[in-house]
Amino acid sequence: MSSIAARPLQGVRYLPSGANIMDNLEFRQRRLAFRAWHRGTREADLMIGGFADAHAASWGIAEIDWFEALLDEQDVDIMAWAIGKATPPERLEGPQMAAMRRLDYIARSMR
Repeated sequence: MSSIAARPLQGVRYLPSGANIMDNLEFRQRRLAFRAWHRGTREADLMIGGFADAHAASWGIAEIDWFEALLDEQDVDIMAWAIGKATPPERLEGPQMAAMRRLDYIARSMR
């Protein structure tokens, strides 16, 4: 007798036995992209999601760790740091925050 739980899901890629899912770079990048684009307001989605779209493909573990920490912060704080209205905590300051401050990753629509 076969149960649904005993059968592998179609189209789902499994990690090698013993692998830690949080060490899988591709998984973490996809998870961060989703979190970046589902913040709760359109403005935050555009700013944070646009930043992830523009930069995440080139990130390694350290950059992903930084972005995960950033996503744990409140949107209003992230946006204030990005536009220079507030100073981010020292643990978030650095080259990635400088890249976020450039705001050259947000596509503008002239409607």
